[in-house]
Amino acid sequence: MTRDLTQGSIPKGLLLFALPLICGNLLQQVYNLTDTWIVGRFLGEGALGAVGASYTLLTFLTSILLGLCMGGSAYFSIQFGRRDLARLRQGTFQAFLLIGGLTLALNLGVYGCLDGFLWLLRIPAEIAALTREYLLWIFGGIAATFLYNFFANLLRAVGDSVTPLAFLGVSVTLNIGLDLLFVVPLGMGVKGAALATVIAQYVSGLGLAAWAWGKYPQLRVKREDMVWDRRSLGNVCSLSFFTCLQQSVMNFGILLVQGLVNSFGTAVMAAFAVAVKIDTLAYMPVQDFGNAFATFVAQNYGAGKKDRIRAGTRAAALWVVVFCLVIGGVVCLAAPRLLAFFVGAEAARVIAIGTGYLRIEGAFYLGIGILFLLYGYFRAVNRPAVSLVLTVCSLGTRVVLAYTLSAIPALGVTGIWMSIPIGWFLADTVGIVLWRRGQ
Repeated sequence: MTRDLTQGSIPKGLLLFALPLICGNLLQQVYNLTDTWIVGRFLGEGALGAVGASYTLLTFLTSILLGLCMGGSAYFSIQFGRRDLARLRQGTFQAFLLIGGLTLALNLGVYGCLDGFLWLLRIPAEIAALTREYLLWIFGGIAATFLYNFFANLLRAVGDSVTPLAFLGVSVTLNIGLDLLFVVPLGMGVKGAALATVIAQYVSGLGLAAWAWGKYPQLRVKREDMVWDRRSLGNVCSLSFFTCLQQSVMNFGILLVQGLVNSFGTAVMAAFAVAVKIDTLAYMPVQDFGNAFATFVAQNYGAGKKDRIRAGTRAAALWVVVFCLVIGGVVCLAAPRLLAFFVGAEAARVIAIGTGYLRIEGAFYLGIGILFLLYGYFRAVNRPAVSLVLTVCSLGTRVVLAYTLSAIPALGVTGIWMSIPIGWFLADTVGIVLWRRGQ
């Protein structure tokens, strides 16, 4: 079912569109946490460190594809707001071939750089073999990640955020079931955990592609749509590549921080692996709300409804402030219990390290909440370069401060945790100034 966000109640429309996105990513994070629990409980601290280090790398690689698909989605939303379905289909054709070709090149490239990734991440020798084995299998799902994200973003662009949620739910359920089967009774180790993920990814990616083709004839590319229009291609490329750069720069900065974290030893690696997933789960709803806000703004930008965009911006900012204050308080209070659930109460050092991370980040979630809204807004009004600037401000500050502060003996690894919210608020300041000038 498509949803026209250029009509009707703004708060209701935004919320109803955002909820499936939020539920979908919560499902994905529940899987990530379940996977962490299974690996940590049944395969041990070494395997947990290997999978945790790989998670940061995979997030970076996935962000490249996600950024390309999100940029394409902004273009699709603008055309849908203009009611120009012919140009929407034409853009879909061009974007699919463009991003699909880049996906193939990326997939071949990561296998050639496998040993280089191990060096970049500073993987300790005792878990290098486990990490390599996990990456060797998990890289097989990159094409499936492209398929799911491309068609999920296409459907969301026209207001359908429910169907991608349904396919993700099937994928997550299958993933958890296969995880338990491969890791516990079959004893396949980290290979089993990776293989379970790849199988589930292909089920959701191929399934959603087939559903979109069958259920949305108005989006089905026809022979006359298969042309390389320079104007459409230029818009798709601009939105896709700037959004891709924004997403990949953000996650490359995180990857550099992961390498620094790994230099502090296995206990810190294990604590970071668990804490960062709890952290991501906590603020994921506000990230999804930012993506829903981007679709709302893009449709109304295409329709020329500037007053509606301003009203939606005020409503979105209010919801983000309330959510971040509430969830931040919960994370700060419950941090030790959350960590103990995944690593066991006996892992006192891992819990202590992870608690320090979660309490510093949780106290400042408002910073990243505002940043997600800014990312979505500038992408939707065809100014994706600004989102890239904000990411460079945030991540550049984070990386520089992480290496600088962690070198102070009195701070150590706490200096890494402190650098993250400082980067958020610096980017917020720059983004708000640019937004006010644009207004």
